[in-house]
Amino acid sequence: MKNIVTIVSVLYIIVMQSMTAQNTDTTRLPLTIDAAVRLAVQHNAELQSARLEVKRSDARVMEAWGYTMPSVDLSGTFNHIIEKPKSYFPDAIYYPLVKLMDSSARVPRPTGQLIELPFSMTPTNSANAALNVRQILFNGSVFIGVGAASIYSELSRDVFLQKKVETVAKVRKAYYGALLAREALLMMRSNLINAEENLKNVQLMRTQGIVSEYDELRATVGVDNLRPVVLQSETNYNLAVDNLRNTIGIGDSVNIIPSEGLVLQEVDEGIVQSADQAVLESNPNLNIVKHQIELNSASVNAERANYLPTIVAFGSYSYTAIKDNYRISTNDFYKTAQVGLNFSLNLFQGLQTNSRIEQAQLERQKTEEQKGSLERNLQMGIRSLIGNLRQARKRIDAQQKTVETAERGYKIVTTRFLSNAATQLEVNDAQLALSQAKVNRMQSIYDYLVAASELDSMLGRLPENANEMD
Repeated sequence: MKNIVTIVSVLYIIVMQSMTAQNTDTTRLPLTIDAAVRLAVQHNAELQSARLEVKRSDARVMEAWGYTMPSVDLSGTFNHIIEKPKSYFPDAIYYPLVKLMDSSARVPRPTGQLIELPFSMTPTNSANAALNVRQILFNGSVFIGVGAASIYSELSRDVFLQKKVETVAKVRKAYYGALLAREALLMMRSNLINAEENLKNVQLMRTQGIVSEYDELRATVGVDNLRPVVLQSETNYNLAVDNLRNTIGIGDSVNIIPSEGLVLQEVDEGIVQSADQAVLESNPNLNIVKHQIELNSASVNAERANYLPTIVAFGSYSYTAIKDNYRISTNDFYKTAQVGLNFSLNLFQGLQTNSRIEQAQLERQKTEEQKGSLERNLQMGIRSLIGNLRQARKRIDAQQKTVETAERGYKIVTTRFLSNAATQLEVNDAQLALSQAKVNRMQSIYDYLVAASELDSMLGRLPENANEMD
């Protein structure tokens, strides 16, 4: 019986690993594993955030393309001067002008000083309307930025896929954990029922003097030991269901009930055989790193583009009017238009560009080293995972035979006990052996299904229903 308590405690640890809270539910919802995956794709918070990041990356691509398109600005101004500034003229120019306008005027000899004019040369009112157009003809950083934005968009999609694969794997494992806890609960309840039936038989046989008081005490203790185990199994199951609900991301008001059984679903052998190579082609984390290397390369090229010139075409068309009163009409406006090219090239920037290029190259090398390390870890991980998968499959076959043997042994010893040919201790031992064999088989199936989920996660594989909401 001590072994049974230990096994149930292990189940408790399994379902508690990712448990955060226990909730009270009001709505009962039978749930298949496919429905659980669909709900998680819709409601999981991390997945929603990654989905929004994909949309933001698409907007960044459009922004990057916008820098290659013409920039058109329309502007208008109106100025009214409240207090005009004073105007000054050199006397060497002012005196000759005065003499020119009035030949009889007497003016002193110029001394090189400024003469304050009796009037201001600044107009009181001015109005202007202008249309300016600017088009980049060549700028290395701009065109590289378009490519970098596209790479970032692909990277964000890889991140979204990675989050989806991770979420689906978590949901599947949480669902299998709930199934395992439910199977353990059902088995413990069945054991309790069997123990209670056995106690009734023992008590009946005790009254008939067939068995001893010791046998009755042993049967009573067996029942008493199983009751707290059943209660603990009920707690484990409730915690496992809460964990599944939290992993999916649905509200506390929904009491989900796993509607499937803990049944072996074998992985296609072709997938297992090709997994070692497929993981290097389809692993989401590895694809993220590959796109990160591409971004690093784009960053290197963007820094190198600072050595290249920038050529910009521009043009403007404007209407301007100036007047000392408010009676401005269309006849007072004069128009100007111009077009041109702007060329700029940095000749020296204190070796800053060269240093930034070197930093970008080192960053790319770091990412390439991370990629190599990740590839080695993935290959080691996939081999270990396949080993666990095959081992769990062998355990299932072996323990199925063990369960059948234990069931046959329990029936034999029970029959012998009823005919007074076996002791209560033998019955308890047979029941314990049967219970442990069933738990071991359920645990093997659970281990196999979890390993299969982790294999799909490493290979970036998703069930078809996980793509229905994209």
